[in-house]
Amino acid sequence: MATIGVLHPGEMGAAVGAVLAGAGHDVLWSSAGRSGATVRRAADAGLVDAGTVAGLMRRCDAILSVCPPHAALGVAREAAGFGGAFVDANAVSPATTRAAAAIVEGARFADGGIVGAPPRAAGDTRLYLSGPAAGETAALFDGTIVAAPVLSDRVGDASALKMAYAAYTKGAAALVLAVRALARESGLEEALLADWDASLPELPRRSLQAARSAATKGWRWDFEMEEIAATFAAAGLPDGFHRAAAELFRRAPRIDGAPADEATLDAVLRGLPR
Repeated sequence: MATIGVLHPGEMGAAVGAVLAGAGHDVLWSSAGRSGATVRRAADAGLVDAGTVAGLMRRCDAILSVCPPHAALGVAREAAGFGGAFVDANAVSPATTRAAAAIVEGARFADGGIVGAPPRAAGDTRLYLSGPAAGETAALFDGTIVAAPVLSDRVGDASALKMAYAAYTKGAAALVLAVRALARESGLEEALLADWDASLPELPRRSLQAARSAATKGWRWDFEMEEIAATFAAAGLPDGFHRAAAELFRRAPRIDGAPADEATLDAVLRGLPR
């Protein structure tokens, strides 16, 4: 069994940490500078508080970074000088992942891309891995509900797969909201919904779910869209769609705990036009 640090446990990081703790690993986190909500999540997940990041680094064999995309390089800087396995499991471009690897030079590096929901049951979550420490990282999840397939020994491959996956799932959420907002601003929302009922009956429900995501997660999805756009550009592909998606998520109002209902959808659609 290993001692693993999780920086910094949001919803996904806390859930992954709980899986590792359930497998018998000692899972630590650092409460210094963290919010009360993070303290509660870590406690509920069974994580042990190491106090500071420096204290956590002294005790851990591996560190797992799971944070909002805009914070990924900052977390890597916190862990600079770590000599164990550093797993960057953030929703960032391959270029950002390689920058993180350079910051923690001296650590054994694994590039991770998490696909799916926070793990509650087998099949919920895949942690794709690549890079020099991919194999040893995958072994930490042996026998758990988190699948940890190793893609290659190249840093960037797991992040690229995550970017490709989220380009559709989260990009589609931005698109359906933009379409609904356009129809509303044109005075044609009822006509669009009537046609959707006949031809694309799943879209009204998907627009409610997209609005909930925009209201509760848009503040971090906008950075993820920028990372996806950078990935497209690096591949020689047009990047404008996901830059527009980032702007839509930035415009969405933040409503913590918002349900997927018409009131949330109305609040989000009212916030999108300028």
